[in-house]
Amino acid sequence: MEIKIIRSYKKAHLAKGLVVIIDVLRAFTTCCFIFNSGAQEIIPVADLDLAYELIKNNPVCVSVGERKGLKIKGFDYGNSPEEISKINLKDKTIIFTTSAGTLGLVRAENADEIITGAFVNAQAIINYIKKRNPKILSLIITDNKYSDNEDFMFAKYITNKLKGKQTIFNDIKTHLMQHPTSDGFLKTPLTKHAKRDFYLSLDLDRFNFIIKAEKYGNLLVLKRYDK
Repeated sequence: MEIKIIRSYKKAHLAKGLVVIIDVLRAFTTCCFIFNSGAQEIIPVADLDLAYELIKNNPVCVSVGERKGLKIKGFDYGNSPEEISKINLKDKTIIFTTSAGTLGLVRAENADEIITGAFVNAQAIINYIKKRNPKILSLIITDNKYSDNEDFMFAKYITNKLKGKQTIFNDIKTHLMQHPTSDGFLKTPLTKHAKRDFYLSLDLDRFNFIIKAEKYGNLLVLKRYDK
């Protein structure tokens, strides 16, 4: 298995093989909580105007999203695992847009298969990759502001696990708590959910399912897979 790390969602079109789009803080952590709350599917959208159009045309859908870390005007909920954990989304379709993660998803047009990446379902992701055993595994970093942030740490964690190398998650957690990437969550929280969002995003292996993207016309749809 050849493992490639792509260091920007802007280069997601270069990804081939089995592609993991990584967004730990918080997009794909939130998606796991969305499915855990009972949602049937998630429609990830990169363009905000398209998201508003989908919301207008599908009023029974629930809208979740952020720009600059804050809930978007007119949306039902922000990109917050803590907020989502408190609501019932049974059988709901979710329209979902974020600043980075959803952009990576829609740009990975040359992938054979796309799944999402977050620590909360890391072992399920590892198990799935081993089962599929692709010739090429592409790990896409959606937030590349720092070369040692949470998305890079996730890519390193997955890579080491696949290669059988020892990886101590508590060291990663300690590193990220002291890293500038945590400032908007711990030092100067952007929202009332921010601190809890941070710690929930580092709740390793909380869930045992993966999230896979499937084509549906001109859109992608995210589905939960438990096997």
